Amino acid sequence: MRHFLLTCIPATFLILSSTPAPASDSHDSTRDQDKLAAMAEERTDWAAIFDQFEADGTIVVVDGRSSNTRVWVHDPERARQRFSPASTYKIPHTLIALDTGVVRDEFEIFRWDGVERPFSGHNRDQDLRSAMRHSALWVYQKFAQAIEEETLRNHLDAMQYGNADVTAEDGDYWVNGDLAISAHEQIIFLKRLFRNELNVAVEHQRLVKDLMIGQAGQDWILRAKTGWQGPMGWWVGWIEWSTGPVFFALNIDTPNRMEDLSKRQKITRSVLDSIEALP
Repeated sequence: MRHFLLTCIPATFLILSSTPAPASDSHDSTRDQDKLAAMAEERTDWAAIFDQFEADGTIVVVDGRSSNTRVWVHDPERARQRFSPASTYKIPHTLIALDTGVVRDEFEIFRWDGVERPFSGHNRDQDLRSAMRHSALWVYQKFAQAIEEETLRNHLDAMQYGNADVTAEDGDYWVNGDLAISAHEQIIFLKRLFRNELNVAVEHQRLVKDLMIGQAGQDWILRAKTGWQGPMGWWVGWIEWSTGPVFFALNIDTPNRMEDLSKRQKITRSVLDSIEALP
């Protein structure tokens, strides 16, 4: 499968997720989750995919490639359960950092402090693109230190992002703290980002969507973010086609820790293959 950099994607196709939609009214996140869950059809056949990779977890898929949007779920009960967002939180965190002026743009350089960290990609100067790609925790710790708690909470409340709780007794609130979000709520948030409906400048939403690009072809774009919190991991995002987007949010238990991390994408890709949502 041939992949292309952003510069190779036709400009007309990029308009798909860059045209501003009218701002939506504020909704209660629990009510929106209930509505999405009520629409979801359980895919018992996807259990075989999770079994193949010896993983316990859930996935929610919303297929918008036709006028009849389909919502599918594996393990409906878990799809409503909130977990730490871990590094998937870098999506709203980047939006808030841009909106508050903590970071100017994607070209600003964050100088490495010289501290050797376990992931080699963290041990270098970063910009927004590399920090997102490598999940450079130390960059986002700087953002968290620079943004007041009340400001964070107000933004997350307006985004209807999970429980919007940014408190933590120890460590980072999006990894070891009280911030939590369900798979259904991840989908709801991503759909609003796709439509430029969040409570931040449209240009910031467009930039963050650009930073999320993982793969692309002539007629499709995959935008996604992984997350890992030790006991569990995420992969969330969407695939854009000319006929419409396919959103996904997966979380799984990772009892074998790093040995289990590749399962996030393998399971999701197998699920998406089953509905012909990947090229």
